[in-house]
Amino acid sequence: MDVLRSWWPVTAVIALLAAVTLATAHSSIGASRIPPAVKDAPFVLEYPSGEPRPSIPAEPREAAEETRTRIPSWLGTVAVAVLGLALLAALSYLLWTVARGVARRVTRALPAQPTRRSAEGTAAEVVAAVDAGLVDLDDRATDPRTAVIACWVRLEEAAAVAGVSRLTGDTPTDLVTRLLRGDPSTGVPAIVSADVLAEFANVYREARYATRPVDERTRDQARVALRRLRGELTALAEREPA
Repeated sequence: MDVLRSWWPVTAVIALLAAVTLATAHSSIGASRIPPAVKDAPFVLEYPSGEPRPSIPAEPREAAEETRTRIPSWLGTVAVAVLGLALLAALSYLLWTVARGVARRVTRALPAQPTRRSAEGTAAEVVAAVDAGLVDLDDRATDPRTAVIACWVRLEEAAAVAGVSRLTGDTPTDLVTRLLRGDPSTGVPAIVSADVLAEFANVYREARYATRPVDERTRDQARVALRRLRGELTALAEREPA
């Protein structure tokens, strides 16, 4: 529809050219000489008589044909040929544009095959996020609740880097769960055990949703859970790829 909307002026011009060419090929411009009117002719009152009135002299047909201006016949042939080539070129370009648009839509509609990531490479990327989280937890100047939540946010950022997309309806833990437990739709393999992930996830939920004050005990629980998580990730990252 967009292609037809952008090409309608060209179509209109071509149609007008075709109409003009056909009219030119089937018509000619000509004019016959008409005797000039007599100026200052005296008015003479005529009375009916039995004699027939003289008629106005008409110019012979042969003379009129000689004075008529004609367009050469070959000019119409040339115009038709040029118009035909223009129509053919315009139609070819239009078909090519439509075909290219259809090919792009088909290519865009094809599902992209997820790039398979290695477990070792993904584990090495997550280890960096865990190390940064441990640094935050060791900073006593930071509120324990804020430090624990910041550790989880770093894992969410690592998930985005690994290609794990956030889905509609995800809970705050779903994104990290797909990163650490695997996401076949994006080619991310599982890299930690379920119990290790659950341990740190429980600490995160407590820090985020608990109505009581979050104290240093929660910070220590998060530190222990992160170190267990780091241990599994490091063992996997250092493993020789198969």
